[in-house]
Amino acid sequence: MGLEGGSGLRKEDHLEHSGLTTNMGDGQGRPVVEVMIPVYKPDQRFARLLERLREQTFPVSRILVVNTEEKYWKPELVGKADNLEIHHIEKEHFDHGGTRNMGAGLLKGDILIFMTDDAVPKGRRLVERLVAALSQKGPNGETMAMAYARQLPDQDCQAVERYTRSFNYPKEGCVKTRADLSRLGIKTYFASNVCCAYQREAFEKLGGFVSPAIFNEDMIFAAGAVKAGYGIAYASEARVIHSHNLTWMQQFRRNFDLAVSQADHPEVFLGVPSEGEGIRMIKTAAKQMLKQGQPEQLPVLIMGSACKYAGYRLGKLYRVLPRPLVLWCSTNKAVGGNEEGGAVCGRDPGGRR
Repeated sequence: MGLEGGSGLRKEDHLEHSGLTTNMGDGQGRPVVEVMIPVYKPDQRFARLLERLREQTFPVSRILVVNTEEKYWKPELVGKADNLEIHHIEKEHFDHGGTRNMGAGLLKGDILIFMTDDAVPKGRRLVERLVAALSQKGPNGETMAMAYARQLPDQDCQAVERYTRSFNYPKEGCVKTRADLSRLGIKTYFASNVCCAYQREAFEKLGGFVSPAIFNEDMIFAAGAVKAGYGIAYASEARVIHSHNLTWMQQFRRNFDLAVSQADHPEVFLGVPSEGEGIRMIKTAAKQMLKQGQPEQLPVLIMGSACKYAGYRLGKLYRVLPRPLVLWCSTNKAVGGNEEGGAVCGRDPGGRR
């Protein structure tokens, strides 16, 4: 697979890369695991992420960081990491799919783990459990193309976001294949590059991530994997701490961009609607709020859900909307700007979800 988005790439020269392997397997019968992290304006969560990766029971051979805008880089967050490699790109070169493809092209491991810079491993067995999840087989012998981790809310997470996390990332793990489409619908394709491991062989065979990608590069890849006969593992025992306290306007714009990505890829999402899944989430969250004695959270849930739905519906129609309105609705100020009328890259450098 060729590299994408390579223009503007600058490598830090002073870091050591000792102990790296470029061969398949680590000499002890284990796959070589490497991690790629897009970074933008890193904070202490990034420092904790790197620290936890150093403590893993399953060794990480190499950590590749692609940082957007060198002026925002904070070398003091890195600490001591001999297996860390850092590259810098300009903001205009960032793309959710292309930047990750570029990182994959620079790595040589058997298993590639993509993470965001604000996802902190919960415990020392994250990598071990992701690797184990990839070794599973589906009910009809399907090979796992990818395995994504469970996301737990951070300590400051608001109540509604906690319910959303528990809905999308339940305690029970599973394997999803083409046979689940009639039962799970869009949820069959659900996966998240907040923390997701990929079999390199499958990743390359399927052509990597779509690029440019305003959003959803992980789900689009997952859909292609399922249609090609692979399985997707949800590794609920592999856990990261990751959540956001978004304003209603941020939720509106996030879901606008989500819908734009779906509108640009009808080959994936047409005929597999996601509105029903959203309604089910609202009903489940409302029941849990009442059960937990938190009825005061219902208005917050309703208003947030209304903003999400409004953004989603407008995003589906973005091609027929006035361009000033599209630019106001999207976090991506170049949306709708390519020759084919589809969205272009540029959303949220660093890849945070």
